[in-house]
Amino acid sequence: MATIPVEKELLEDLLNSKLKQITQKINAMLEKWQYSSIELFLQDASNGKIQEAEMDAISLTNLIDRREELLQHKAKWSAIY
Repeated sequence: MATIPVEKELLEDLLNSKLKQITQKINAMLEKWQYSSIELFLQDASNGKIQEAEMDAISLTNLIDRREELLQHKAKWSAIY
């Protein structure tokens, strides 16, 4: 992977924008299924309580993982700079 210099403010702005986008996707998915809890949605999708939610549950899990990865990068970069 190539390394390039980037201003801290630009990096933070890009990271925050991506996090906001992911959060909006998560919220839209929960709203679609009329859930307010990620954990409850995933549990109900897993045990078959909500039929045909398997693909959304997988997508939601991937979004959560990506959000966590970005938050870890943000925390690491904030500590360095």
